[in-house]
Amino acid sequence: MDYDRMKKSLVAVGVIVALGVVWTGTAWYTGKQLEGRMAEMISNANTELNKASPEAGLTLGYQDYHRGLFSSTMHLVIKPTAGMTSAILKPDQTIVFNETIDHGPFPFAQLKKFNLLPSMASVHTTLMNNPTTKPLFDIAKGQSFIDAQTRIGYSGDTSSDINLLPLNYENGEQKVAFSGGEFKADVDGQGDKIAVSGEAQSGLVNTVNEYGQHVQITFNGIKTEGNSTRSEFIERIGSQKASIDKLAISIEGKEMAVVEGFNINAKSELQEDKKHLSGQIDYALNSLKVQNKDMGSGKLTLKVGNLDGAAVREFSQKYNAESQKLLADPAFSQNPEAYQQQIVELFAANLPLLLKGDPVITVAPLSWKNAKGESSFNLSLFLKDPAQSTGEPKTPEEQLNRVVKSLDSKLVIPVDMATELMTQVAQLEGYQPAEAAKLAEQQIKGLAAMGQMFRVTTMEDNNVVSSLQYSNGQVTLNGQKMALGDLLGMFGMPTMGEPEAAPVPEPETPAVPEAPAVPQQ
Repeated sequence: MDYDRMKKSLVAVGVIVALGVVWTGTAWYTGKQLEGRMAEMISNANTELNKASPEAGLTLGYQDYHRGLFSSTMHLVIKPTAGMTSAILKPDQTIVFNETIDHGPFPFAQLKKFNLLPSMASVHTTLMNNPTTKPLFDIAKGQSFIDAQTRIGYSGDTSSDINLLPLNYENGEQKVAFSGGEFKADVDGQGDKIAVSGEAQSGLVNTVNEYGQHVQITFNGIKTEGNSTRSEFIERIGSQKASIDKLAISIEGKEMAVVEGFNINAKSELQEDKKHLSGQIDYALNSLKVQNKDMGSGKLTLKVGNLDGAAVREFSQKYNAESQKLLADPAFSQNPEAYQQQIVELFAANLPLLLKGDPVITVAPLSWKNAKGESSFNLSLFLKDPAQSTGEPKTPEEQLNRVVKSLDSKLVIPVDMATELMTQVAQLEGYQPAEAAKLAEQQIKGLAAMGQMFRVTTMEDNNVVSSLQYSNGQVTLNGQKMALGDLLGMFGMPTMGEPEAAPVPEPETPAVPEAPAVPQQ
């Protein structure tokens, strides 16, 4: 009996020793394997960073790699790209992360969370305190503001839990408070699929502006969620949501503006033919208050479809290459206004590429709503590739027909809604409620009368309405058909290749009662 027990004990000890040898050998191997792949991983990360944000002018690197038996350490370094001016860091600045890597197959940090899935490594990331990041450490009471734990699978997949620590800092009249935040990022081994989500509960900033006024900014409930996949034509397609429950701005203790329920929902995808792209972005604002005046709520849905994928890729490549050249040129990188002008010209020069495939743009709708009604604007614009046209355009119709297949738009503004909005605006300017209402009514009536006089708008059921359709050189404005040249002539615009029309006498402006005087403040 004692012999049997001793035999079983020796077997148990042998198993434990064998497991220890296997664990040690595997941990050493995976640590070495990770070190061998580090350069490749950093290179891939720089490629992604350069594609996603070339204007940032940043490069990722690593240094001080020390491999141990069960764990390794290194520093991850973000610095300005050589020969480029970074929009974030100065030439002598760096952001350094401390990386502690627990080797697999069962990293200790992972076991602490009862995650028993084998993995190559688990990486703990914190921010290093250096001259660049010292201000952040000061308001975080000497702690790293960022604390992240990343699991690296043998396939190269990564899953990161990123914590932003709470902040509470006061220095005289300046104050920063932040609840902290939790974010999660998952990336597959090839970097093709990325999913990001997270939220931060609240934050506050007290400061003094250039006029010596005390300014306070607060926010509540920031959330984000999205996923993307690498695309053949553009860098990524997918969806992204972002929202904020409340954002408030106060000056000298007086609430100036409050935004509630702001949401953005964007998505892009390949169409069924796998050659064209489409995208949609939705904006929604549940409430806007300015100095306690309810200004209303709004929404916008913008869609773009039938973008030629190959043309979009060519546009992206040219735009990114040229923008990087501009950033590398001190004449532009050190002159924001000149740089912005060049970027606009660069975009305009390559815009014809985006017209390949005959894209479609729709706005359905752009609207603003208050207690008295809702105004709306809808647009459907079918474009076409100007490269398919031959010869030089000689008339406005020919010029427009090169790029526009058809247009259909409609604007509806309820008079009561517009009057209510302008009443609120007048009160913000200092008018008393009765005076503000009277002034707003006069303004809206005057504008409606002027719109009808110039035949730009009509009145329907107490709504100011304007509709415009265009196709094949034919315009329909508020139900009246006319040539494009006639429409341009209504606004005194000359036509191409044709003598300018004789000036049309300006109609008399409708008489508007004199507005109440602005009260002295």
